Amino acid sequence: MRNLILLSLVLLMGCENTQQLNQTTSTKFYVGTYTDKDSQGIYQYELLEDGSMKNLGLMAESENPSFLAKSNDGKYLVAVNEIANEQNHGSIESYSLLEDTLVLLDKKSSGGAHPCFVTVNEEGFVLAANYTGGNVVLLKLHENGELEELDMQIHQGKGSTARQEAPHAHSAWFSPNQKHIIAVDLGTNELWFSKIEDEKLSPLPQQKLAMEEGAGPRHLCFHPNGKWIYVLNELNGTITLVEPDEDGTYQTRSSISTLEKEFSGENSSADIHISSDGKFVYASNRGPNNLAIFKVEEKTGKLTLLSHQSTEGNWPRNFSFSPDENYILIAHQYSNNITCFKRDVQTGLLEYVSEVAAPTPVCILF
Repeated sequence: MRNLILLSLVLLMGCENTQQLNQTTSTKFYVGTYTDKDSQGIYQYELLEDGSMKNLGLMAESENPSFLAKSNDGKYLVAVNEIANEQNHGSIESYSLLEDTLVLLDKKSSGGAHPCFVTVNEEGFVLAANYTGGNVVLLKLHENGELEELDMQIHQGKGSTARQEAPHAHSAWFSPNQKHIIAVDLGTNELWFSKIEDEKLSPLPQQKLAMEEGAGPRHLCFHPNGKWIYVLNELNGTITLVEPDEDGTYQTRSSISTLEKEFSGENSSADIHISSDGKFVYASNRGPNNLAIFKVEEKTGKLTLLSHQSTEGNWPRNFSFSPDENYILIAHQYSNNITCFKRDVQTGLLEYVSEVAAPTPVCILF
C-alpha cells in the first residue's frame, strides 16, 4: 500500500511538472482575418518551443477583423472591422482577454470606411486608420474595456498614380516618447504629424513630410534609439529612413529597395519590423513572396541588404516576432497558412521551421 501511495505521488508530480513544462514552452497568439471566405473571425494559435504551431480555434466571431492590438496591461484586445456599412463606416471592437475565449465588450464606429490598422498606447488612447475613408480616428479605451470616441483627423490631398488619387490612411503610430503621432497615408504619399491635446488630434508645426513620388508609404517601425524611423513604401518597394533634425523637424535621409535586383514582376510591400536590439530590419514583399532582411548601420541608421528569405506562402501580409524574438511568424492571405522561421539573433538570418493552416490570415498578435 505504501509503495502504491508513493507511486501515485510520483505520477501526480510528473503530471504537474508536465503541465508546468507545457505552460512554459508554448506561447499563444491571436490571428486577425478576412471573413469573406472560410474564416469566421479572430482565432487563437499556439507556438511551441520547437517552432511548431497549433490552431486552438475560433475565439470570437467578427466581420473582417483584419488588424489587432492589445491594451498595455494585457487585459483587452482591440480589433478593427475592415468594412463599409450603410453610413460608409467601419467599426472598432474591444474584447476582454480570457484564457480560452474573447468576450466582446464594446463596438464603436471607426469614423470612416475600411479601417485597416489599430494601435493602443500606454494611456489607453486608440488610433485607427481608415483606408478608404482616408482619415485617422482617436478613441479612448477605458479601464472597464469600453471605447469612447474622441476625435478624427481628415487628411486632404491627392497624388498622381491610380492608388494615389485620394487619401488612403494605412497606419497611425505613437512615437516612442508617446508625444507625437505619425499617420502614414499611402494616398497623399505623406507622413502626417500631430499630437494629442485636450483629447483631440492637434497638428504639429511640421504637419507633413512627403515621400519619394509614387512611393506609397504603408507601415513604419522605430529604432530603439527613438530617433530613426523606417518607413515601408508599398508601391515602389522601398524603405525610407526618416530622422528629425536638431530642431525636431523630420527629414528623409535615404531609401533602399526591398527587392532583389533581378526581380521584374509586380510587387506590393506589406509590413516592416525591427529587432529589439536595433540591429536588423525585416520587410515583407507580396509578389516575390519573401522577407527582405537588412542590417542597421550602428552610427548612421542606414540599411544594408543581407538576404531575401522565401516566406513559403502566397501574399505575406503582417508578420511578427515571437516574444523572445527567436522566431518570426508570417501570415499569408492567399495560401491560407502561417509559416514559422527560426531567427539567428546574431546574423539576423532565418531558417524555415513549420507551417499551420489558417483561414485568410492578415494579422498576428502575441
